[in-house]
Amino acid sequence: MNFLEKMQSRYTVKKYNPHGTISTEQVEQLKEILNLSPSSINSQPWNFIFVNTPEIKEQLAEASYFNKEKILDSSHLIVFQVIKNLADFEKQIEENLPEGAVTYYRNMVKPKGETEIKAWLGHQVYLSLGVLLSACADMGIDSTPMEGIETDKYDDILKNEKYETLFAVTIGEKSESDANQPKLNPKKRLEPKKVILEV
Repeated sequence: MNFLEKMQSRYTVKKYNPHGTISTEQVEQLKEILNLSPSSINSQPWNFIFVNTPEIKEQLAEASYFNKEKILDSSHLIVFQVIKNLADFEKQIEENLPEGAVTYYRNMVKPKGETEIKAWLGHQVYLSLGVLLSACADMGIDSTPMEGIETDKYDDILKNEKYETLFAVTIGEKSESDANQPKLNPKKRLEPKKVILEV
Protein backbone atom coordinates (compact mmCIF):
# COMPACT_ATOMS: atom_id res chain seq x y z
CA MET A 1 0.00 0.00 0.00
CA ASN A 2 1.52 3.34 -1.01
CA PHE A 3 1.31 6.49 1.12
CA LEU A 4 -1.65 7.92 -0.81
CA GLU A 5 -3.62 4.74 -0.19
CA LYS A 6 -2.71 4.86 3.50
CA MET A 7 -3.98 8.43 3.74
CA GLN A 8 -7.16 7.45 1.93
CA SER A 9 -7.79 4.75 4.51
CA ARG A 10 -6.81 6.70 7.67
CA TYR A 11 -9.58 8.28 9.70
CA THR A 12 -10.29 9.66 13.16
CA VAL A 13 -10.99 6.71 15.43
CA LYS A 14 -14.08 7.01 17.62
CA LYS A 15 -13.80 3.62 19.36
CA TYR A 16 -10.63 1.73 20.26
CA ASN A 17 -9.94 -1.92 20.98
CA PRO A 18 -9.03 -1.76 24.71
CA HIS A 19 -6.76 -4.79 24.24
CA GLY A 20 -4.84 -3.29 21.31
CA THR A 21 -1.35 -2.01 22.05
CA ILE A 22 1.37 -0.13 20.21
CA SER A 23 4.82 -1.71 20.43
CA THR A 24 7.61 0.00 22.35
CA GLU A 25 9.58 0.20 19.10
CA GLN A 26 6.73 2.04 17.35
CA VAL A 27 6.33 4.45 20.27
CA GLU A 28 10.06 5.22 20.20
CA GLN A 29 9.84 5.85 16.46
CA LEU A 30 6.94 8.27 16.97
CA LYS A 31 8.95 10.13 19.60
CA GLU A 32 11.83 10.53 17.15
CA ILE A 33 9.47 11.58 14.37
CA LEU A 34 7.85 14.23 16.58
CA ASN A 35 11.28 15.50 17.54
CA LEU A 36 12.00 15.98 13.82
CA SER A 37 8.86 18.07 13.23
CA PRO A 38 9.37 21.31 11.31
CA SER A 39 8.77 24.71 12.87
CA SER A 40 9.32 28.28 11.78
CA ILE A 41 13.00 29.24 12.29
CA ASN A 42 13.35 25.81 13.95
CA SER A 43 11.77 27.41 17.03
CA GLN A 44 10.51 24.13 18.58
CA PRO A 45 8.34 25.76 21.28
CA TRP A 46 6.87 22.44 22.37
CA ASN A 47 6.80 19.45 24.67
CA PHE A 48 5.17 16.15 23.75
CA ILE A 49 4.08 14.10 26.77
CA PHE A 50 3.53 10.38 26.23
CA VAL A 51 1.23 9.27 29.01
CA ASN A 52 1.91 5.68 30.12
CA THR A 53 0.95 5.74 33.79
CA PRO A 54 -2.59 4.31 34.10
CA GLU A 55 -3.52 6.57 37.03
CA ILE A 56 -2.53 9.73 35.15
CA LYS A 57 -4.25 8.51 32.00
CA GLU A 58 -7.44 7.97 34.01
CA GLN A 59 -7.22 11.46 35.53
CA LEU A 60 -6.75 13.01 32.09
CA ALA A 61 -9.63 10.95 30.69
CA GLU A 62 -11.90 12.47 33.35
CA ALA A 63 -10.89 15.92 32.05
CA SER A 64 -11.70 15.06 28.43
CA TYR A 65 -15.47 15.44 28.01
CA PHE A 66 -16.79 12.96 25.39
CA ASN A 67 -13.26 11.72 24.67
CA LYS A 68 -13.00 9.85 27.99
CA GLU A 69 -13.64 6.37 26.58
CA LYS A 70 -11.22 6.87 23.68
CA ILE A 71 -8.45 7.78 26.10
CA LEU A 72 -9.13 4.87 28.45
CA ASP A 73 -9.27 2.32 25.62
CA SER A 74 -6.35 3.65 23.56
CA SER A 75 -2.82 2.32 23.86
CA HIS A 76 -1.26 5.75 24.49
CA LEU A 77 -2.24 9.35 25.00
CA ILE A 78 0.10 12.04 23.66
CA VAL A 79 -0.33 15.57 25.03
CA PHE A 80 0.93 18.49 22.93
CA GLN A 81 2.09 21.49 24.92
CA VAL A 82 3.47 24.93 24.04
CA ILE A 83 5.97 26.98 26.00
CA LYS A 84 4.18 29.42 28.31
CA ASN A 85 6.54 32.25 29.09
CA LEU A 86 7.91 34.37 26.26
CA ALA A 87 11.10 35.11 28.21
CA ASP A 88 11.73 31.34 28.46
CA PHE A 89 11.12 30.96 24.73
CA GLU A 90 13.46 33.81 23.85
CA LYS A 91 16.17 32.34 26.09
CA GLN A 92 15.73 28.95 24.37
CA ILE A 93 16.14 30.32 20.85
CA GLU A 94 19.06 32.56 21.84
CA GLU A 95 20.87 29.51 23.26
CA ASN A 96 20.06 27.12 20.40
CA LEU A 97 19.47 28.96 17.14
CA PRO A 98 21.78 30.84 14.77
CA GLU A 99 21.76 34.63 14.95
CA GLY A 100 19.80 34.93 11.70
CA ALA A 101 16.88 32.97 13.12
CA VAL A 102 16.89 34.98 16.34
CA THR A 103 17.01 38.22 14.33
CA TYR A 104 14.01 37.07 12.29
CA TYR A 105 12.05 36.50 15.50
CA ARG A 106 13.08 39.88 16.96
CA ASN A 107 12.28 41.83 13.79
CA MET A 108 9.33 39.96 12.26
CA VAL A 109 7.47 38.23 15.09
CA LYS A 110 8.16 40.01 18.39
CA PRO A 111 6.95 43.49 17.26
CA LYS A 112 3.45 42.04 16.74
CA GLY A 113 2.88 41.77 20.49
CA GLU A 114 2.22 38.97 22.97
CA THR A 115 -1.13 37.79 21.57
CA GLU A 116 0.27 37.36 18.07
CA ILE A 117 3.48 35.75 19.32
CA LYS A 118 1.51 33.18 21.33
CA ALA A 119 -0.67 32.42 18.30
CA TRP A 120 2.50 31.96 16.20
CA LEU A 121 3.95 29.58 18.79
CA GLY A 122 0.73 27.56 18.83
CA HIS A 123 0.84 27.29 15.03
CA GLN A 124 4.23 25.61 15.29
CA VAL A 125 2.80 22.95 17.60
CA TYR A 126 -0.01 22.28 15.13
CA LEU A 127 2.60 21.60 12.43
CA SER A 128 3.82 18.70 14.57
CA LEU A 129 0.27 17.32 14.75
CA GLY A 130 0.23 16.89 10.97
CA VAL A 131 3.56 15.10 11.14
CA LEU A 132 2.31 12.71 13.83
CA LEU A 133 -0.97 11.86 12.09
CA SER A 134 0.84 11.22 8.81
CA ALA A 135 3.41 9.04 10.56
CA CYS A 136 0.65 7.05 12.26
CA ALA A 137 -1.06 6.49 8.91
CA ASP A 138 2.20 5.29 7.38
CA MET A 139 2.92 2.95 10.32
CA GLY A 140 -0.60 1.50 10.45
CA ILE A 141 -1.36 3.07 13.84
CA ASP A 142 -4.90 4.33 14.45
CA SER A 143 -5.25 7.81 15.93
CA THR A 144 -7.62 10.49 17.18
CA PRO A 145 -6.64 14.17 17.41
CA MET A 146 -8.68 15.94 20.08
CA GLU A 147 -9.20 19.49 21.22
CA GLY A 148 -12.18 18.37 23.33
CA ILE A 149 -10.21 18.36 26.57
CA GLU A 150 -10.04 20.63 29.62
CA THR A 151 -6.58 22.06 29.06
CA ASP A 152 -6.34 23.79 32.45
CA LYS A 153 -7.07 20.51 34.23
CA TYR A 154 -4.52 18.73 32.04
CA ASP A 155 -1.94 21.29 33.14
CA ASP A 156 -2.84 20.78 36.81
CA ILE A 157 -2.46 17.00 36.44
CA LEU A 158 0.73 16.98 34.36
CA LYS A 159 2.52 19.72 36.34
CA ASN A 160 4.85 20.61 33.47
CA GLU A 161 5.44 24.11 34.80
CA LYS A 162 6.92 25.88 31.77
CA TYR A 163 4.43 24.50 29.23
CA GLU A 164 0.67 24.55 28.74
CA THR A 165 -1.59 22.08 26.95
CA LEU A 166 -3.05 22.80 23.52
CA PHE A 167 -4.52 19.44 22.46
CA ALA A 168 -3.96 15.70 22.66
CA VAL A 169 -3.88 12.61 20.43
CA THR A 170 -4.78 9.04 21.26
CA ILE A 171 -3.10 6.19 19.41
CA GLY A 172 -3.89 2.50 19.39
CA GLU A 173 -5.87 -0.07 17.49
CA LYS A 174 -9.39 0.68 16.33
CA SER A 175 -12.30 -1.47 17.42
CA GLU A 176 -13.79 -3.45 14.55
CA SER A 177 -17.16 -2.06 15.68
CA ASP A 178 -16.01 1.56 15.25
CA ALA A 179 -18.78 3.07 13.13
CA ASN A 180 -16.52 5.88 11.88
CA GLN A 181 -14.19 3.67 9.84
CA PRO A 182 -14.37 4.32 6.07
CA LYS A 183 -15.82 0.92 5.18
CA LEU A 184 -18.85 1.79 7.34
CA ASN A 185 -18.83 5.57 7.00
CA PRO A 186 -17.15 6.60 3.72
CA LYS A 187 -14.81 9.58 3.92
CA LYS A 188 -16.28 12.87 2.80
CA ARG A 189 -14.10 15.68 1.50
CA LEU A 190 -14.75 18.71 -0.67
CA GLU A 191 -14.00 18.11 -4.34
CA PRO A 192 -10.28 18.62 -5.01
CA LYS A 193 -11.04 21.34 -7.57
CA LYS A 194 -12.60 23.41 -4.77
CA VAL A 195 -9.55 23.30 -2.52
CA ILE A 196 -6.55 22.58 -4.78
CA LEU A 197 -5.87 25.55 -7.04
CA GLU A 198 -3.27 26.32 -9.67
CA VAL A 199 -2.25 29.80 -10.78
